[in-house]
Amino acid sequence: MALDPADFTKCCKNSGLLMVVKCRKENSALKECLTAYYNDPAFYEECKMEYLKEREEFRKTGIPTKKRLQKLPTST
Repeated sequence: MALDPADFTKCCKNSGLLMVVKCRKENSALKECLTAYYNDPAFYEECKMEYLKEREEFRKTGIPTKKRLQKLPTST
C-alpha cells in the first residue's frame, strides 16, 4: 500500500522532535514517490523547459519570475 506524501507532513507535525524515529515509514514512501519523478525523462524535460523559459525571460527583463508575478502596488 502506497502512502500519500501528505502523510509524511502530518506525521512530522504530530511527532515533533521524535519525527526522525516515528516517521520512517512515511519518509520512505515520500522518497520512493520523489525518486519516481526524478527518474522520469518526461518530467525532467518538462522541468528543463520551464527553467529555460524562466531564464530567457529573466535575461530579457532582469526581473526574477517571483518578482514579476507579484502584484505591483497601484497609486489610487
